[in-house]
Amino acid sequence: MSTWRDPQKWNAWLRGDDCPICRAIGSDDAIAELELTRLMMPEAGPMRGYAWLPVRRHAIELHDLTEAEGAALMRDLRRVSAAIAGATGAVKLNYEIHGNTVPHLHVHLFPRYVGDRFEGRPIDPRAVTQRVYAAGEHAELTRRVRDALTEPDAR
Repeated sequence: MSTWRDPQKWNAWLRGDDCPICRAIGSDDAIAELELTRLMMPEAGPMRGYAWLPVRRHAIELHDLTEAEGAALMRDLRRVSAAIAGATGAVKLNYEIHGNTVPHLHVHLFPRYVGDRFEGRPIDPRAVTQRVYAAGEHAELTRRVRDALTEPDAR
């Protein structure tokens, strides 16, 4: 059921009260602190290389950002997409911005691969029931992404 159907909870989250993403930003391990966002790459992601970029302050819509913040978000997204593409060898990256489950501005990045379980159709993270990483693979991939983000040419 959508949180929209609970107006008290939804309105509290719109205000930033007990926002689950604000809590995650403060407590979950980030791969990198970027200009406006944090790079999160959970091992339990729906596919190898999956990441999400939450804006560090509570904002809901793109138009809630200042011009400078909007530009910073795009710079963060460009840097992360290049790092993930290079580290994973993905044939394509998909980007999603929703906020209909939790109203806090964040971007999902889904690397796509030839023969991936969602080839030819939209990604459904809820359909993933098994681990996508072999032992040690997640740590190695996140290290490569982090290294790519710290290279002098990383934009």
